[in-house]
Order: sequence, then structure tokens, then C-alpha cells
Amino acid sequence: MDQQPTEQQPSEQQPAPTPGAPGGALDRRAELSEFLRTRRARLKPEDVGLPDFGRHRRVPGLRREELAQLAGVSVAYYTRLEQGNGRNVSAEVLDSIARALRLTSAEHAHLTHLARPTQQRRKTAPRTQHVRGALRQLLDTIDTVPAYIVGRRTDILAWNRMAAAVFGDWSELPAPERNWARLVFLRPDYRDLFVAWEQKAADIVSYLRMDAGCHPDDPRLSALVGELSVKSEEFRRLWATHDVKEKTYGVKLMRHPLVGELALSFENFRLVDDAEQSLVTYHPEPGSPSAESLRLLASWGADATRAGTSSSSATREQ
Repeated sequence: MDQQPTEQQPSEQQPAPTPGAPGGALDRRAELSEFLRTRRARLKPEDVGLPDFGRHRRVPGLRREELAQLAGVSVAYYTRLEQGNGRNVSAEVLDSIARALRLTSAEHAHLTHLARPTQQRRKTAPRTQHVRGALRQLLDTIDTVPAYIVGRRTDILAWNRMAAAVFGDWSELPAPERNWARLVFLRPDYRDLFVAWEQKAADIVSYLRMDAGCHPDDPRLSALVGELSVKSEEFRRLWATHDVKEKTYGVKLMRHPLVGELALSFENFRLVDDAEQSLVTYHPEPGSPSAESLRLLASWGADATRAGTSSSSATREQ
């Protein structure tokens, strides 16, 4: 006869309220609780060198006592931490838990932000992000490849004409709508633009998760998450996974309404003087069909920009 686990099973089986949902807020304790629970749920005993006796498990993944054993802490201590009640947790304990959970470096950093906030945050209005004039000049200088500056909450802060030709003329949008999360989840034309839309959507949610870990008291972030949770089933599903990762380079495949398929490598450069802003550039492989397509877009200028935004304009007029 199986011995009943000591953890409180019913409470684990009930999902926590979605942070940022209407009427709620980005609760750091809830974020910490759900992050630890979902990381534990993805591990199996054999993944971490524990014996699996084939007994039926009432919850997915490792039990709390198994994780506590791996991390070298008491079950009661880990349970309090997973319930969001840990106080004054040391960096050493978090390191041990991160190793036991097989966290990536991005996940480890996210755990640290949630469990050990650097300071008592005052609930003040978030500052407006500004792009330095020299950076705007740099964007204008990079006139053969798409480039833009992205900031907090995936806000698009500045861009060059090639970014407008490829992604659409963001200057036609109200400032609050110049946001990658809103574009990807709420605009059908962006679903058509990205060949691997699901991966792009997952990357956006991961970025927002990390932002939430650093700035849980940001009302604008909470409002954004709440709006997307209401309007997009895909966002709700991805937000509930609590996945976080940093993607600083890769390849994006797109279907442009004027030149067809584009394969562009992207690089994400975090600014040294403002870690909450990044310069993102896209470039094709030299001599490739995508390189020729970008050359054509550059030569067409404003016509290419209008073509890139024609479907989005039609969407707004409906």
C-alpha cells in the first residue's frame, strides 16, 4: 500500500490566480510560488538520480520532500518557500534549490529576483523610457538592415526605416500599441508575418515573465498582462507555464507581404548604460535571396513601408 506523501496535495492541484488578471496585480509571492511549483513539476525522479518505484503520483514531477532532499533543506522550509512565505532566504539556499531544479542561468536569475528583491520597492509611477539621441542617429545610419530599440514590457521605443519596411510603420500606431506583446497576440497580421509564430509568442511571454520578476509593482506591466490574459487564450496558456529564458541571437523566418519569405539572423545587444533597453538588429546571409529581398525593400523606400503595413491598416479599418 502506497504511503501518502506528506505534502498538501489538494492545494498543489489548484492553480494559483493568474497574476495580472483583471482586479489583481503582479504578486511577487504568487509568482515565486508558481515558478517553483512549475519547475518542480517538470522534473522526474530519474532526471535527478532518484529511484522511481513506479508508484502512482498524485502530482506531476518531484514531490516537495524529494526536492528538499536534493537541495539539502528541510521539507518545512522548502514548503514555506514554495508557498511564497520564505523570508531572508540566503543566496546559498537559492543556489542549492536552483541546482536541484536544474534551472538555467536565466531561470536562476529570475528565482533570485523573486525570492530576494534587491530593495523594498516603493509603488511609484514607472519612469518613461527615453532613447539617447546618439542611438537614434545610429539607427538612421544603419539603413540597410532592420534595427530597433526595445525597452521594458516589450515596448518598441525607436526604429529605422528598414524596420518599418519589414515589420510595419509603427509611427502610425498610438504609442501604447507600439509593443511587441500587443502586436504578436492581438494583431492577426503579425501572426501571418512570423512563420514560427508560436515560438515568437513564447519568447515574448518569457521576456514579460523576467520583467515581472524584476518589477512586480509596475502597474503598466500588470495592466498589459491583464489585458492580454483576457483577450488571448494563447497568452493565458503561455503565461501559465512560467517559462523564462533569454534569447540574444537566432534566426527569424518571415512572410513579407511584398517580397515573400525572409530568413534573417537577429542579434540582441543590451545597452551598458541602460540594461532595460536593447538594440535589436536583423541581417540576411550575404548573397542569399533574403539579402536581395532586403535590398529591394531598401530601394522601394516608403512604398515598401506602406506594403508592410497594408494588412495592419485593413485590420484597423474593420
